[in-house]
Amino acid sequence: MFHIGQDGWLFLTGGSNDVVAQYGNSREVWARLLAWRHLALARAARAEGLGARYLHVVVPEKITVYDNKFAGLRVKVRRSPARRLARLLSLTRAGRALLVDLVGPMRAGRDAADLYFRTDTHWSFPGYFLAYREICRACGATPRDDLALRPSHPCAQVMDIETKLPFPEPETVMRHVLQRDAVREPGTLARVYEAAGRGHDLHVGAHVVFRNPSPQADPRRVVLFGSSCSGHVHGMLSGALAETFRELHFVWSASIDWAYVEAVRPDLLLFEIAERFMARVPTDDFSIEAFAAERIRALAQEGP
Repeated sequence: MFHIGQDGWLFLTGGSNDVVAQYGNSREVWARLLAWRHLALARAARAEGLGARYLHVVVPEKITVYDNKFAGLRVKVRRSPARRLARLLSLTRAGRALLVDLVGPMRAGRDAADLYFRTDTHWSFPGYFLAYREICRACGATPRDDLALRPSHPCAQVMDIETKLPFPEPETVMRHVLQRDAVREPGTLARVYEAAGRGHDLHVGAHVVFRNPSPQADPRRVVLFGSSCSGHVHGMLSGALAETFRELHFVWSASIDWAYVEAVRPDLLLFEIAERFMARVPTDDFSIEAFAAERIRALAQEGP
């Protein structure tokens, strides 16, 4: 389900994650939020035991940021999962350091630029560049302001919410190519899919490593578990971070593979999730190797 707002803004309201229901006030909603709080604190403690700092990043939904474009949609944005989790984590000393608040900065900057594509659930370059700067501020890194000057090109395409309309029309968006200094090394699953010409079919389980030899790079090693808001090719949040840190490992997963974290021994462990995906609390039992082996077998069975 979706809602048509003002000025061509489309908002996802239903779907498998029942987006609007997450802004409710039921016991189920609060139990899930408390489970997220417990998970974030447990992850921070485990990461600290490995010598890493944990940062938890929730990408706000469009309805959390752009309620001024609703045109009749009734949602109490003060009850957004991201906002309520921030309040729950602020009750602890550790919580103030581990959550990167994006709701406040994005709402404050929403009129200066479109932080999301109007007909899509994902953020635009101004949106993820704002988030990138907030993450850098939280971990003490110097953001690369020159990223805004990297090559970009307009692209007209039908976006994800627009496809739900009976007569979808393309939206013209700017695509930025951020990769310059960082060298991208696809993991096993990404390498197999890309060799088969199906790199864009790969979602959960995508795993890539970026190594940045630039003398300007922050010397720290970062592991990022995230979603399509981070991306695994050369743009969006993972691309910006790859151009900033000496080494970035990106894994498309809501669950953390702790064996992988222990092997890499990062300085920073980042977790990024779209707010709507907070409908499910991960179990952190993910295995990059096992998932890759399963998907490669499935791809082989599909044939040419």
